[in-house]
Amino acid sequence: MTVRTISPQQRGQLCRILLFATCFVALTAACADKDDPFLEFDDTLLEEELVYPDWFKISIGDLNEDIKEAKAAGKSGIMVYFGQKLCAYCEQFLQENLGAPDIERYVREHYDIIPFDIWGIEDIIDTNGETYTERELSLRYKTNFTPSLVFYDLAGKPMFRLRGYYPPYKFRAALNYVTEGFYKEETFKEYLDRAEPGVFFRLAGLNERDFFSEPPYDLDRSKAPGKNHLAVFFEQGNCHACDLLHTGPLNEQTTVDEIFKMDSVQLNIWSDTAVITPAGKKTTVREWAQDLNLFYTPTIIFFDYNGQEIIRIDSVVQYYRLVSVLQYINQKVYLTDEDYQGWRLKQRKISESES
Repeated sequence: MTVRTISPQQRGQLCRILLFATCFVALTAACADKDDPFLEFDDTLLEEELVYPDWFKISIGDLNEDIKEAKAAGKSGIMVYFGQKLCAYCEQFLQENLGAPDIERYVREHYDIIPFDIWGIEDIIDTNGETYTERELSLRYKTNFTPSLVFYDLAGKPMFRLRGYYPPYKFRAALNYVTEGFYKEETFKEYLDRAEPGVFFRLAGLNERDFFSEPPYDLDRSKAPGKNHLAVFFEQGNCHACDLLHTGPLNEQTTVDEIFKMDSVQLNIWSDTAVITPAGKKTTVREWAQDLNLFYTPTIIFFDYNGQEIIRIDSVVQYYRLVSVLQYINQKVYLTDEDYQGWRLKQRKISESES
């Protein structure tokens, strides 16, 4: 039998990986269902522009070359960060996620983070050889919400994407999921399921609201258009983030008024309750959530009159982001402008000119 020895450096690296993975399991179980301070913050525009950490790597304009540099440095790949300079969610990510010492060490060991401004005009060559401005590249990856992250492997292939802000425990999980190659074998939701509490707790009661339709859940719009837009709330029991959605953004009259303009249903993603999807498929809520590759609760998916998905919010959301998405849909802006962020910028400029 051949006994393989490892160097002290390899042993240290292995210990760090095991420690990070162990922390992920413990923190996921501990944080997923308890009060999470990272879920509550003011999402109005910042007064001062954000400054990137000094260890971020500015792209040389060609992501293939950036990947070569990362490979030469012994990294696992690159992480492309799409953000905005006045984005409160971006500030939360930079301060609370990357500001955690264990996360910073792990990220710096495995990735070069390359930041782009979603309004930037600098030319960037993506790994497909095509040239885009920063703005065009952000549209290519559908960064409806910032911050958004795209992980590339050393072959230049996008491995995984996160759109929006997630609390540190969820980001730790994503890092481990990608870096250790679990993405090759299972979905992120399947990966998370192995560390989160049992289904018994997640099937607990949900927040009851007047605007949710009662079962049976026939959401079929494939045969005849609906009269209103459709909002499907995927939630679960024992979910602090779900509770905060209802006691925070959905406790404001403005958002409630917008929701009442829609057809809306609330579904527990772990339930085997029958549902007919907007596309006319008969299934269960649990199976539909799996088909949609949902891994965060609450997730809100908005559908048009014909059952086509318009946009989804599957990350942390506060009042201003939620109400703007509701207005984007109810005002039917998506019919003429698929660029949600571009529309938001126009609205902001109009508001500033009127004030």
